[in-house]
Amino acid sequence: MLPSSQSMTTAPPINRPEPLPNNARTFVGLVCGLGVTILLWQLAQWDSPDMVKYGCYLVVALAASGLKITFPTMAGTLSVNFLFILFGVIELTLSETLLLGCLTTLLQCVLHTKRSPRPIQILFNVASVTNAVFITSRVYHSAILSNDNLDLSVRLVLATIAFFLLNTFPVSVVISLSEDRPLRQIWQECYFWSLPYYLVGTGIAYLSSLANRYVGWQTALLIVPVVYLIYRSYCLYLARLEDEKHHAEEMSSLHLRTIEALALAIEAKDHTTHDHLQRVQVYAMELGKELGLKGEDLEALQAASLLHDIGKLAVPEHIISKPGRLTPEEFEKMKIHPVVGAEILERVQFPYPVVPIVRSHHEKWDGTGYPSGLRGEEIPIGARILSAVDCLDALATDRQYRRALPLDEAMKVVLKESGRQFDPKVVELLGRRYIELEKKAIAKNPHPQKLSLDVKISNGHAPAAGFESMAVSARDKPGGGDRGIDFLTSIAAARQEVQALFELAQDLGNSLSLDETLSVLAVRLRRMIPHHSMAMYIKRENKLIPEYVNGDDFRLFSSLEIPIGHGLSGWVADNRKPIVNGNPSVEPGYLGDPSKFSTLRSALAVPLEGVNGIVGVMTLYHADKDAFSKDHLRILLAISSKVSLSIENALKYRQAESSATTDYLTGLPNARSLFLHLDSELSRCRRMNSPVAVLVCDLNGFKQVNDRFGHLEGNRVLREVARSLRESCREYDYTARMGGDEFVVILPGLKPEDIEAKITRMRGLVAQAGRVVCESDILSLSVGQAHYPEDGTDAEQLLAEADKRMYKEKQSHRLHPPAVTPDWDKRWTAPTTTIQ
Repeated sequence: MLPSSQSMTTAPPINRPEPLPNNARTFVGLVCGLGVTILLWQLAQWDSPDMVKYGCYLVVALAASGLKITFPTMAGTLSVNFLFILFGVIELTLSETLLLGCLTTLLQCVLHTKRSPRPIQILFNVASVTNAVFITSRVYHSAILSNDNLDLSVRLVLATIAFFLLNTFPVSVVISLSEDRPLRQIWQECYFWSLPYYLVGTGIAYLSSLANRYVGWQTALLIVPVVYLIYRSYCLYLARLEDEKHHAEEMSSLHLRTIEALALAIEAKDHTTHDHLQRVQVYAMELGKELGLKGEDLEALQAASLLHDIGKLAVPEHIISKPGRLTPEEFEKMKIHPVVGAEILERVQFPYPVVPIVRSHHEKWDGTGYPSGLRGEEIPIGARILSAVDCLDALATDRQYRRALPLDEAMKVVLKESGRQFDPKVVELLGRRYIELEKKAIAKNPHPQKLSLDVKISNGHAPAAGFESMAVSARDKPGGGDRGIDFLTSIAAARQEVQALFELAQDLGNSLSLDETLSVLAVRLRRMIPHHSMAMYIKRENKLIPEYVNGDDFRLFSSLEIPIGHGLSGWVADNRKPIVNGNPSVEPGYLGDPSKFSTLRSALAVPLEGVNGIVGVMTLYHADKDAFSKDHLRILLAISSKVSLSIENALKYRQAESSATTDYLTGLPNARSLFLHLDSELSRCRRMNSPVAVLVCDLNGFKQVNDRFGHLEGNRVLREVARSLRESCREYDYTARMGGDEFVVILPGLKPEDIEAKITRMRGLVAQAGRVVCESDILSLSVGQAHYPEDGTDAEQLLAEADKRMYKEKQSHRLHPPAVTPDWDKRWTAPTTTIQ
C-alpha cells in the first residue's frame, strides 16, 4: 500500500505487501505522470527574484522536514512542512514553492521514516505534493479571487482547503481501490480530522507573511527559533499527556482487575456458580453494545455484571444453597441482597452508574420485581440486560436445588417470560444471538479460573473442621463458657465421657448383627452428643446407602442413595474429612427435587475408614444452627475407628451368612436353606393342621443349551428361570435351587386341585425364558409334586416323592434318554452339619 504524503498528513500505517490492483496502478501512474510533467515544466521556467532569501527559506524548511506533530486521541501525525508551503504560496514564486515542497517531501521520505519506502512510493508522494502545490498556487493567485478584491486571509483559507483536499484525496483513492472500501469512509477516518490543524497553519502562515512585509524577511526568520521552542514545548506537553493517559489506562485496568478479583471472592462463597459471572459479563457486554450503550453506560454494565451478586455476602449461606423452595421468611432475607449490594458499591464511588444497575437487577418488566417494584423503562437498561442474561445462564448451569437445563430449553424459558419478567427487546436480541454469545463466552474463558479451595496445607496445628468456618461457641473458647462451671465440674464431665466411651466400646463388640450394632450405637450417642436425627450410610459400589436412620426427617434420609462426592455425607466420604455444622439440606440437594429438603440446620459427619478404605459415613443432624462443637467432633472421631471395625465385621458376617444359605448364581436359597425352611414350614403345618405342596422342577433341554450356546448362556438361562419362578410365586411361597437345573417350590396352603394351574403357568414362564435367552423353543419344564400329609410327613419323604414323579414325567415326555436311577435315600439325605 502506498503511504500517504509524508510531507503533510500521515494516516495510521497500513501494511499491504501484495501488488496493487490494476485500477490502483493506473491511478498512481496518472498522478505520477501529471506531477512529473508539472515539475519539469515549472523548473524549465525557473523564476527566483532573490536567491539569498529563497536559500534561507529552503534551508529552514529542509531542517524542519522531520518535525511532526502528534495530536491527542488521533491515530495519525501532521508534518510542519505544510506551513512552509503555504508561506511559499504567498511569498515565493510557483517554481520556488514547487521545488521547496518536492525537496522537503523527498528528504522526509528518505531520512525521516521508520521504513524505507519503495521508489514508486517516493515518486507518488513527490508527485502528489507537486500537484497540490501547483493547484493551490493557482487558486490563491487566480484572477477571479484577485479581481473580487477579497481579503488576503480569505484567499489563503480557500487555498489551504484546496491544498488539504489535493494532499489527502489521492492517497484515499489508492487505499479505496486497493482494499475495495468506500472512498468517503477512508477519507473521513484517516484525514478529515486534520482539517482544523491546516486552518491553524493558515493563520501562522498569514502572520509570517505580514512580518515579512513589514519588518523584512531577515527579521521574520527570527521567528523560526520561537516556533521551534513552541513546537518542543508542545511535544513535551503531549508526552506528559501520553504518560497521564497511559497511567489512567493502567489505573482503569487495575480497577477492572480489582472488580474481577472481588467477583471471584463472591464466587468462592457459592461454589455452584463458578465462572457464572464471567459468562454473564460476556453476554451482557455484547448485548449492551448492540443496544447502543457507549462510554460510561457500557463500563457500568461491565462492572455490574461482575458485582451484581455482591449483596449475597449479607445472606446466610444456608438460604443461598437451600435445595428446596424458600420459605416466606427466607425469601424476605434473600430480597435484601440487591439493596445491600448497592449500598456496598455506593462506598466505592464508581465514576459511572453501577449502583442503579445492581439495585434494580431483580426488577421485572411488569412491575412485580424487587426491591422497588419498578416497571418497564423505569428500570435502567443495564439492569434489564443483566436480569435476562443472568436468568439464562443460571438455568443453563447446575445448581444445588436443580439440574442444569440444555441451553436451548433455558432460552425457551426466558422467551416465555418476555413482556412479564424481561424487556421484550432484550429477550428478542438474546434469542437471536445466544448461540453465538455462548461460543464467545467459551472462547474467552476456556479454562475458568479456580481458587485453591481443596489445597492441603501442611503447616498449622488446628485441623480443618468442614465446609465452612464454624462459629466458636462459648464452650469452645479458652476459659469461656458459664462462669459458674468450676474445675470439679470439668473433671466430672471428663470422667463421664471416659465411662461412656468405655461402655460404648463394650457394646459394639458384643454383637455381629449390623442392625443391632447400629441400634446400640444410636442409643449411646444420643446421651453423649445431643442431636435430633442420625444416619449411618454404608458405602456400596460408588454410593452411600442409608443402613440405619432415626429421628427427624427419617423418611427423607432413608430414601437417599447419595453418590460419592455429592451432598454433605458424600463430600465427607470422597475427601475423608469430617464436617462440623454443615448444612443438612445439601444431602438431598443433588436430587434436584424442590420437595426434598431438610428443615434441620446443622450436621456433624465423620468418615468411617476400615482396612480397605471407606466403609461409610456417620452423620448426626440438629435443628439448631451451629449446634455441634469441637468437643462433639472429638468424641465422634474417638469412636469412629471402633465403629468402622464393628460395621466392617458385621458386614463380613452378613455376607458369610448370606453365602452359606444362598445360591451364588441365581440368588435363590440353596439346598441347605431349603431343608431348614421346609422343616420349619412342616412344623407350622402340624400346629395349624394346614396343607403344603412341594414341587420339584427340572429343565428339559438344558443340556442342549450348554452344548449349543455355551455355559455362559446356560447360566443366563438359569438366572432367568430363577427370576421367573420367584416372581410367579406368592409373597409367602418359597423357591430354591437344589443344584444343576433343578428347582424346588414350596407352596403352603395351596390345595391339590389348584396345583395344575400353578404348574401350567410355571411351564409357560420357563419356555418364555428359553425364548428370551436362546431365541428358540428349546426349554420345557418337568414337574413332580408331593403334598403334606398325604405323601409324607417330613422333608426327605416329600422331596423324594416329588422327585420320583418329576422323573416319571420326564420319561413320559421322552425329552432325553433316562438316566441311571438315583439312590433316593442318599440323594435326599439332609446335611449332617447344622447352621450355628
